[in-house]
Amino acid sequence: MTTRRSRGDGGLHWDEARERWIASVTVGYTPAGKRIVKKASGKTKTEAKAKLKEIIRDHDDGLASGPANYTVAEAVTSWLTYGLHGRDANTVANYRTLCDKHVIPGLGARKLRELSAEDVDRWLMGKARTLSARTVRLLHSCLNRAVKFAQARDKVKRNVVGLCEVPEGKEGRPSKALTLDQAEAVLKAAEGTRMHAYVVLSLLIGARTEELRALVWSEVDLAGEPGSEAPPWIAVWRSVREGGDTKTRKSRWSLALPRRCVEALWEHRAQQDREREAAGAKWQENDLVFASLVGTPLDSHNVRRAFRKIVEDAGLSAKDWTPREMRHSFVSLLSDSGVPLEDIARLVGHSGTAVTEAVYRKQIRPVLLGGAEAMDRIFT
Repeated sequence: MTTRRSRGDGGLHWDEARERWIASVTVGYTPAGKRIVKKASGKTKTEAKAKLKEIIRDHDDGLASGPANYTVAEAVTSWLTYGLHGRDANTVANYRTLCDKHVIPGLGARKLRELSAEDVDRWLMGKARTLSARTVRLLHSCLNRAVKFAQARDKVKRNVVGLCEVPEGKEGRPSKALTLDQAEAVLKAAEGTRMHAYVVLSLLIGARTEELRALVWSEVDLAGEPGSEAPPWIAVWRSVREGGDTKTRKSRWSLALPRRCVEALWEHRAQQDREREAAGAKWQENDLVFASLVGTPLDSHNVRRAFRKIVEDAGLSAKDWTPREMRHSFVSLLSDSGVPLEDIARLVGHSGTAVTEAVYRKQIRPVLLGGAEAMDRIFT
């Protein structure tokens, strides 16, 4: 006679409809008191019994056994939906595009519990043949974070993606820096345009474009402290990023303004006063230094389009330059002028020289010989 299985050992039965052995065991109860039952199946009784033992062992070890049919696509979709709270909308859109275009088509149909490090290695190597190194790193990061998110929710025992090395992808377009003559040509072309002060500040203080778009007049002092040596200054304390924070804590700084920046900002303020008067009731006051014709914030497309027109008027190829390369040019011009690397790192808001060298290594001179004084000397 067949002996009854002990309590906690689960049960085995034959399913005629499926023609498989079904193993089941109670692993807990919901807050409402309903049993939580884990099931597994096998073509043979031995196979089903082995799976039952695995479920019981994992439960005893405190490891939840995720659903057998939970796929990589479901894990990625769940992470995109619930795991990016508080992130900038553009960042979320970028991650979603990468996942929809690369991760889900390549690995989405794979059951998450069956995903192996070899699967991920092969997939990454294939992507590295056609995509840039940065994109390959982002793809690995998205998949890694999605599986980690699923692991925290008991969908899978371990994250194999974290065990994989990221292969080197194709070299992307390197950032460039303007020469002094090119910088002078760009500044000259910007004169008389609504973006003149924007370009001057980008090039002469090295502020990021997302920081300038969030700059407010209450954080700009164009007069300095009367009767003292305190110069005109600008406070870069926020950006258009989610939450209004700058890229890093070190990026929050106050900088003395070169004379050329002060002159450009005085002109810009006068022009904005005229625009406010012309807009009348349509004007929306946001205290923004750089705003639209009715006072609303500029978006990145506005800035990029206007900047490319200026670059083209300066005799350069518009498609080869972006606003962020004014920051690279700032570093390059300071380095060529003999400003020490430590001072450059502090001026661009880096926590140390390692980041400055890594990001701007092509703009830093091999032999290096504060900020506003150097720019005044360069642009006399």
